[in-house]
Amino acid sequence: MTWVLDHLGLIWELTVRHTVLAGIPLILGLLLSIPLGWLARRYRVLAPIALAGTGLLYTIPSLALFILMPLILGTKILDPINVVVAMTVYTVALLVRTVVDGLASVPDHVDAAAQAMGLGRLGGVFTVPLPLAVPVIAAGLRVAAVSNVSIVSIASIIGVSQLGSLLTDGYNRDIPGELWAGTLACLLLALLFDAIIQAGAWALTPWRRAGAVPTGAEP
Repeated sequence: MTWVLDHLGLIWELTVRHTVLAGIPLILGLLLSIPLGWLARRYRVLAPIALAGTGLLYTIPSLALFILMPLILGTKILDPINVVVAMTVYTVALLVRTVVDGLASVPDHVDAAAQAMGLGRLGGVFTVPLPLAVPVIAAGLRVAAVSNVSIVSIASIIGVSQLGSLLTDGYNRDIPGELWAGTLACLLLALLFDAIIQAGAWALTPWRRAGAVPTGAEP
């Protein structure tokens, strides 16, 4: 506890960095996954390719990907953009299948009704099926958020400062307070992300608050 009180400024600074490195890829990954998931759902022949391809991306070891990013992007090894891009890749790998499953949970007759109203395939997706798929997508986003917070900490091994730095430094210097501070800060950050996603899903699904969940809106 003494160590924590003496280093509150450092903990806050590393928490902000960790939030950026885990949060920005979460947003970018979601924005990329929605059109990819829609294409995989719309054109069934693309589904196996998209799902298998994104699944393979997630099997790449995070440390290896962090090290490879400077070679691919032409950046310096300590550039935070390497972590952002790598984590975006992981987020897309997790969320594409979630988006496909979310859109698949919406009955075909709902999609057909949207098109019959003149919304068109693309416009209809954002107006009817995608909103109904929010609960499923939010569930996957919560998993991705926790995963991001965890994986980002590994970047401390290559020298990128964030909460993982407390773990590596605390271990190397045998400082239990620093280890506990890093662990609890990561846990609280993951819980914060989870709460924000749940609040967003709650705000985007007013029918659930009214107690009337449309058919197909739940997984």
